[in-house]
Amino acid sequence: MPKTQESLVADQFGSQAAAYLQSTVHAQGEDLQKLAGIVQGHAGARVLDLGCGGGHVSYAVAPHVGEVVAYDLLQEMLEIVGRAAAERGLTNISTRQGAAEQLPFADAAFDFVFSRYSAHHWRDFGIGLREAARVLKPGRIVAFIDVVSPGQPVLDTYLQAVEILRDPSHVRDYSRAEWDAALARSGLRLGPVRAHRVRLEFASWVARMRTPVLHVEAIRSLQAVIADDVRRHFQIESDGSFTVDVALLEAAKAIPG
Repeated sequence: MPKTQESLVADQFGSQAAAYLQSTVHAQGEDLQKLAGIVQGHAGARVLDLGCGGGHVSYAVAPHVGEVVAYDLLQEMLEIVGRAAAERGLTNISTRQGAAEQLPFADAAFDFVFSRYSAHHWRDFGIGLREAARVLKPGRIVAFIDVVSPGQPVLDTYLQAVEILRDPSHVRDYSRAEWDAALARSGLRLGPVRAHRVRLEFASWVARMRTPVLHVEAIRSLQAVIADDVRRHFQIESDGSFTVDVALLEAAKAIPG
């Protein structure tokens, strides 16, 4: 059976859905509080959590809005989200399955579109952004949170290499320049950008993806031989743990006329 980007994602994440619900990196963070802050004061709003994964964006914003649609490629993830939402009493969260590049929603269906640690898995980044813009109401906000490439070739090459060794469904961590250009092409006007850094504890980072031992060894071997400036930028530690750049990018959809 031929492999596709979608089947790679299913292979990597399908059986690990529960791990993403519990993952500290995904379940916590000031960025979740910032998303909740964006929707406060919009009690009747409809929000799309695009590529919802373990559903942490949905749980953060649901108490402040009218409805949240948790949307993901994998039914296994959506089942986890549905159960967790019920356990938390968040009755305004519903789930819908599909790909980012083909959203099954009408134009201007949502007041907010949020996506956290999802875009680097999309088969077609540009189409995914255009779909996000299409389903957003004019004048409203879309926000993306993701690992961001430093942009410099030597740093970018290292980052993409360890990412795909760890997880073959990885497509690309985009640079700020790539994000800015793609958002503009999608008809979205870039607003505030908040940058921060996230430490990834190596053992749990590879365990979460069931990374094969051979690939784990390849990552550690690469870390042992890279240039000092790469080591410094990613703050690579003796146990392999390292730090990445993350950005929260807000953008608005223009009002016609």
